[in-house]
Amino acid sequence: MHARRLLIGLVPLLLVATACGEDGSGTTTSDSGKKLDKVTLTLNWYPYGEHAPFYYGKQQKIFEKHGIDLTIRAGQGSQKTVQATAAGQTDFGWADTPAVLSGVDQGVNVKSLGVFLQTTPSSVQFFASENVSTPADLKGKTIAGTAGDALTKTFPIFLKKNDLKESDVRIQNTDPAGKIAAVISGKTDALLGYASDQGPTMQDKAKKDVSYLRFSEHGLNFYSNGLIAGQKVLSGRSELAGRMVRAVSEAWAAAEKAPEAAVAEMDGASEQLPPTNVLLEQFKTTVTLLHTDATRGKAPGVNTEGDWQQTIDVFAEAGLVKSPKAVAEYWDSGTALKG
Repeated sequence: MHARRLLIGLVPLLLVATACGEDGSGTTTSDSGKKLDKVTLTLNWYPYGEHAPFYYGKQQKIFEKHGIDLTIRAGQGSQKTVQATAAGQTDFGWADTPAVLSGVDQGVNVKSLGVFLQTTPSSVQFFASENVSTPADLKGKTIAGTAGDALTKTFPIFLKKNDLKESDVRIQNTDPAGKIAAVISGKTDALLGYASDQGPTMQDKAKKDVSYLRFSEHGLNFYSNGLIAGQKVLSGRSELAGRMVRAVSEAWAAAEKAPEAAVAEMDGASEQLPPTNVLLEQFKTTVTLLHTDATRGKAPGVNTEGDWQQTIDVFAEAGLVKSPKAVAEYWDSGTALKG
């Protein structure tokens, strides 16, 4: 399967991505004789349930319909995907909006073509046995978080919006890969994570029900993952960027209607791939994040300037963005889907 090519380390990944991403003129021919542009998409992480639409869209020939021969590659975190996309080491990236904002703030030449996860999956996650049902129940709890990441940076805003002080909880600095183990072992009472990622995995590993306090349900929402491109694509291949946005939107719409079939197409995508039941739970949670009130009923990936501004404001308050810029500096609305 094509996704077996994901089983490589970070350095080989970047070298291979460079070879593909910088060869912007590469083309192939479909079985029906249609000329296709060879396109690389680097994910935010190793494949998990959220990524099912890309594999499903490839299998269903949605990308081919839009003239694209898509190669999907694993990522090593949104920040690295943003950097690789800006450097032309991959044609497109799939990355968290906070990483895009932070990158642009530091002079990285990259823009969003549209955020697809418009309701943040950010949440406090814990076993149901903790009897936590409101933010106030977090008082005195120890929570696994990773210093400097978007979750930990925005958590104080979540606390403030729910009349809590930072001193009401204890954040235990934990490597991202160790957060689930910290909760399962009892070293921490909860973790800061994404409802569409860690929660289903923790529930499967521990065989115990996991509950959530979602930021979005307690006064704090901001954009999450979306499609990004660097200046080379935006300036020299804008027509391709437009086709890619439309193909991704169509793939997400199709996968939303067929979650089991979409997840099935991830088989073999990575040695780190979660079990099928976890993938399905991750994806079903992900599709609840596709819209805000402003975009409900619209195609996946349609953004509004108001939602973008709200996201910028949140991360300016969190200190992740030191010099907030106009929405147009982060989002290429000209290429993006229209509402």
